[in-house]
Amino acid sequence: MEPRVAELKQKIEDTLCPFGFEVYPFQVAWYNELLPPAFHLPFPGPTLAFLVLSIPAMFDKALKPFLQSCHLRPLTDPVDQCVSYHLRRVTERFPELQMEIIADYELHPNRRPKILAQTAAHVAGAAYYYQRQDVDADPWGTKHITGVCIHPRFGGWFAIRGVMLLPGIEVPNLLPRKPLDCVPTRADRITLLEGFNFHWQDWTYRDVVTPEERYSEEQKTYFSTPPAQRLALLGLAQPSGPFSTIPSEFPLSKLTKPQNPSRVQSWLHPSVSPPESPGP
Repeated sequence: MEPRVAELKQKIEDTLCPFGFEVYPFQVAWYNELLPPAFHLPFPGPTLAFLVLSIPAMFDKALKPFLQSCHLRPLTDPVDQCVSYHLRRVTERFPELQMEIIADYELHPNRRPKILAQTAAHVAGAAYYYQRQDVDADPWGTKHITGVCIHPRFGGWFAIRGVMLLPGIEVPNLLPRKPLDCVPTRADRITLLEGFNFHWQDWTYRDVVTPEERYSEEQKTYFSTPPAQRLALLGLAQPSGPFSTIPSEFPLSKLTKPQNPSRVQSWLHPSVSPPESPGP
């Protein structure tokens, strides 16, 4: 890795990793090369970017302390607000770095995603993006099959949070880092994609590789709860004014957001994720 990239990566990791995040550098060109112009990031190809994802530890290390703090005003989406808070801390800690943050859920006015998060994770070498095209002579006929990223250490028990772009910093000599193909057989890929598309409720697709750590039962309960009921599950009041009420003793509830289902059918075609998913 180029010394400049390694230095910047270390700075960002020092801020994020203690709270359950991982950081992976990539060139904008690697991402844009896989997508049509409508989905391109509007920066020169050699522009440096970092993919940010969260691992199961984020629940205890970031989210619970965040909910107990004064940062949650007003209350909307606890996980996304927590992630946004920690990413902002990076920009505040290093004001000399011009950074543009794109969260995984952000959309353009026409509803097109600002970032195809799983494509970014793949090109950054963070997680392998398994798609229907990765299965020879697939058995699904006319069925719609959505792809899914798998982390080599955490399987499906992680979340892609977004990217941090550094306009003006170009790294043309940065070498690509291929994601580890941790589901190499056709049979296992079929099991993975069928589990993700048709049996997501049982969570088993996430164990396609043996993970170092899984989400806790409280986290799974949280994400199995309809969004409108999640604040009540946490013991947090719905916002009724400019501020929300946070109880003095936050119940050890359920949060590290599971990996978002894919927003693309393949590298080129955006699609809607499965309509009922344990993740937002």
